[in-house]
Amino acid sequence: MLTIVIIAVIVIAAVAFFIIGRGHIRADGGRGLKRRFGPEYDRAVTDHDGDTKAAERELGERVKQHGSLEEQPLSPERRAQYRAQWADIQEQFVDSPEKAVTAADALLAQLAKDRGFPGDQFEEQLAALSVHHPAHVHGYRSVHTAARGQSDTEEMREAVIEARSLFEALADEQPADSHRHRPQSPDDNGHAPWALNRRHAKGSST
Repeated sequence: MLTIVIIAVIVIAAVAFFIIGRGHIRADGGRGLKRRFGPEYDRAVTDHDGDTKAAERELGERVKQHGSLEEQPLSPERRAQYRAQWADIQEQFVDSPEKAVTAADALLAQLAKDRGFPGDQFEEQLAALSVHHPAHVHGYRSVHTAARGQSDTEEMREAVIEARSLFEALADEQPADSHRHRPQSPDDNGHAPWALNRRHAKGSST
């Protein structure tokens, strides 16, 4: 009888340890995902109507599918071409916001593809980018929405502003982790970013 009681106690203790252990693992995993994805974590929870477990499953799947992706370097020539194209888009926005956001959307898609991210489907590419550049993907999402004709001029302007951070992250020759906490700063010429200057206006003589 004593032996049966001892065995029962051991089994109960083992089950309790397993349950508690799983809870700790899940909590640690949730905190890890929140640290890794930042605003994307909150967005995923919102997209799943507050279901944290479902959001974490989705984000965990993104890491599983794209976490091992290695970003490919750009040649100096290719990087210079992308920067020139982005500058053209910023200038084009003054006269044609619609064409500018469409061009920005296409440029970011191609740039991401050149850096090694999947390029066939927007959602898949965005998911992969969110794993490696979680702080910058919101702008890409906004530009893609604007390029579909679902935004007014001010929303398009803000989308291009936000998208610049992802462009800089992908066009930068430094490894991805080195610029995640770099503040948006004046451009290479020492001027404030184009998108922050509202003095541009159609027909301006500057």
